[in-house]
Amino acid sequence: MYSFVQLYHIGRSKDQWRFDELDGLSIRIPWGEEKRVLRGTICLLMACALAMAAQVDEIFKDWSKPDAPGASVAVIRNGELIFQKGYGSANLEYGIANSADTVFHVASVSKQFTAMALVLLEQDGKLSLEDDIRKHLPEMPGYGQSVTIRHLLQHTGGIRDQWQTLAVAGWRLDDVITQKQILRILFRQKELNFLPGKEHLYSNGGYTLAAEIVARVSGKPFPQFCEERIFKPLAMTRTHFHDDHKRVVRDRAYSYSRSGSGWEAAPLNYANAGATSLFTTSPDLVRWLDNFREPKVGKRAGVDRLQEQAVLADGKKIEYALGVSVGKYRGLKTVSHGGGDAGYRTYVVWFPEQQLGVAVLGNAGNFNPGGVANQVAAAYLGDRMEPETKKTVNARQYVSVEAATLDRYAGAYRITNGMMVELESKDGKLMGAPLGQAKAEFKPLGANRFFVEQAGSEVEFTSKPAGGMAIKIMQGPGAMEGERVNLERFNSADAPQYAGTYWSEELEARYTVTVREGKLFAEHVRHGEVSLTPLARDQFTGGQWFMQQVRFARDSSGHVNAMTLGGGRIRGIRFTKQ
Repeated sequence: MYSFVQLYHIGRSKDQWRFDELDGLSIRIPWGEEKRVLRGTICLLMACALAMAAQVDEIFKDWSKPDAPGASVAVIRNGELIFQKGYGSANLEYGIANSADTVFHVASVSKQFTAMALVLLEQDGKLSLEDDIRKHLPEMPGYGQSVTIRHLLQHTGGIRDQWQTLAVAGWRLDDVITQKQILRILFRQKELNFLPGKEHLYSNGGYTLAAEIVARVSGKPFPQFCEERIFKPLAMTRTHFHDDHKRVVRDRAYSYSRSGSGWEAAPLNYANAGATSLFTTSPDLVRWLDNFREPKVGKRAGVDRLQEQAVLADGKKIEYALGVSVGKYRGLKTVSHGGGDAGYRTYVVWFPEQQLGVAVLGNAGNFNPGGVANQVAAAYLGDRMEPETKKTVNARQYVSVEAATLDRYAGAYRITNGMMVELESKDGKLMGAPLGQAKAEFKPLGANRFFVEQAGSEVEFTSKPAGGMAIKIMQGPGAMEGERVNLERFNSADAPQYAGTYWSEELEARYTVTVREGKLFAEHVRHGEVSLTPLARDQFTGGQWFMQQVRFARDSSGHVNAMTLGGGRIRGIRFTKQ
């Protein structure tokens, strides 16, 4: 389905007309020639609209096959829905095509609605974003530091991510996972990833807590509050928060992942909402984006509130705001967010100065919604965007540093997030990487400052007393720090020392570490065996996405007495050896 240019008769004069697709341009047409000119003009404008539609079709050509999953897209400008269409298949089993009316699970695009719900309650005078979350969630542990609602919404509170935490505890992400089950495990977490406000680390757990605050403060179920206060006022008639996995949803797109040269189902059975689980269509999503132009929900103050970017404890402002990121694309300001669960992939982007919004929703795990959405936006706004240029990291000015200086930085560094980084000075170059990964060159920007092109990171070294060395890794808006440590190599003869049963009170979960032919495995009743690859003495990496860092601790006698699991979006969950 296409939406073509609309032609309006305006004012009292019968010879003045407005063409919406031309940014509200008004022109005068002599009355006697009106019919002839109108026919020609309408034909011209329809041809332009068809040409634009053809450009969008070209962008989606790889996702237009009836035997493969695809996507849905909608574009809104100046309050007018100017394009909407579906591509590919919503259901491969029955050969049902995606359309503009197809309903998708949009994953983390849900977060901006959760954030708006809290902004609305703040406007109602029922809470403040600066409230300590324990004011509304007394079940949360006291961490010795205040975690605020704002921290939850900006991912700066240090709350462990729910999905990785659940996975370590033994859950599969295609399990039926309810709101109560997530809250139970979050309420049991005794530690934070970091001090509130110090870092930005994405946490779905923070948004489930935020949704629970909405429910408790409003006295209504979270999905009902959002339906009444957000979806209905914006005429988002095909939208709901899906917290019941048994609910029948008409026109739903199903989720798929690549399997060899074909496809396999990627089931999703979530029964929780807040961090995820918004079900909606592309036209409904762009109606929401248009609320940034003409706020019907939250008023201008609420829309501005959503765009308040996080400021870390060191004063650094980052792009992430309240459920959205504020940035730029090819020189144009954007408000955007993406999402991905199972095989669903979604991206929404609003260009406030051009008053144009794009929503792209897909149901294939290898679909790139952000790249596609930006291409669609460029089809409409390309003449206003900066030219596309290849990223030239080599534009940095590198310098020569003596080998003796590079030698000073060699060694192993323990980073505050638990990661170990190993560096070596070799053939006049400083090479380094996290333990177990291929080393990359640290190219010198100065005597103690380097750039790692593969990671897009700047690294700075600072000497400490008694030959110590500190490292600071700056990537994007955040920074990680660490110090050089003595790294002992793993000896396979020591493998039996790690064998035993390990229990986590926080997760109510148990792993049994076993040794077979000098190799270690962590066994779980649901996950089965997880291989542990040695990086150094007491340090391993696990063979599952949720077990990236495995460290063993020892008591004062040198006996192994605990194991901590982390990496990614969780840090150091402790399992005590029984």
